[in-house]
Amino acid sequence: MSRSLSSIPLGRILIRPLRATRALRRYQSTTAADAASSLLSRFQGETRTATQVLDGNQLQKLSLTLGRRALYPGLDVAARPPPEGTVIPPGYHLVYFTPGGVEEELGADGTDTSYNAPAPFTRRMWAGGRMRWLGDGAELRVGDEVREETRLLSATAKRSRDGGEMVLVEVLKEFYGPRGLALVDERNWIFRPEATIASPAAEATLCEAVIRGPSTVKDVPQDGAYTLRQLRWSPTGLFRFSALTFNGHKIHYDPTWSTTVEGHPACVVHGPINLISMLDYWRDHCAPVSGGRGVREIKYRAVAPIYAGETYDVFAEGAAGVGEHRWEMLVRKQGRECMKGTILGA
Repeated sequence: MSRSLSSIPLGRILIRPLRATRALRRYQSTTAADAASSLLSRFQGETRTATQVLDGNQLQKLSLTLGRRALYPGLDVAARPPPEGTVIPPGYHLVYFTPGGVEEELGADGTDTSYNAPAPFTRRMWAGGRMRWLGDGAELRVGDEVREETRLLSATAKRSRDGGEMVLVEVLKEFYGPRGLALVDERNWIFRPEATIASPAAEATLCEAVIRGPSTVKDVPQDGAYTLRQLRWSPTGLFRFSALTFNGHKIHYDPTWSTTVEGHPACVVHGPINLISMLDYWRDHCAPVSGGRGVREIKYRAVAPIYAGETYDVFAEGAAGVGEHRWEMLVRKQGRECMKGTILGA
């Protein structure tokens, strides 16, 4: 029989988190090489499997969060979800197979710890990756029951530009639908040591951290070039995306944590948001040029963060060679590259 919380002694309530903390300290690593070795010893050769039905409601909410009332031309999802059989747009699978577990199992920064490096390398950032769509009728569709298989590819000790140690973790996800293997998704994360002192710049801007106004998307035509897409994300938009992906990482929705603990000037725009933005831009402005073909592959890399309230650009630099169906995609703010990718058309 369960008891009310008030009837349980305080010491009993605190015992589980205290034990977890002691265990964490016992297994702390001192070097990036130790942390990488620990990850490999725990997960190499292991495949994790999950199954989920891809519902239209989740797809509708993501499209609206991205400011797109039409999932595809002529398919308005403002009032109702897309019907069964609708093809999942490139990158939109990220709102499915979201992390599980109770809050106690998350990292101090709110991240899912399934493949996180051990302490002290607890600061996670999405670094890049590669996605490949198999096509030929194997596309993921609304209503499909899909199997996700996940495994650790590698964990490597690295050094950042400032000489600090970090761990690069590569994870592979394969998605199998009713028509076979549909998507291969390789993801790279970097883990840096926990920040202990906020930067002076972050402390100076904390009082200015209130971001007003909604998220915006605006296309600006360019002479002799592809259209320039300007984006700006509000804290509300970032929170909604975090909720859809069940992403508890505090740098995306908790300005106090992001500024005073992580040293950022504001909440950080999710790497997957910029990835999806590149794919959506390609669907809108590049796919028609290639005869309406779909995307076959994207390879991408995050270079610098973008923050809530900042206006930045997404654009393509054009096909590289006749008949190659290849585009170089750029995410840039104030002339500085923040993410870049290469898209291959089908």
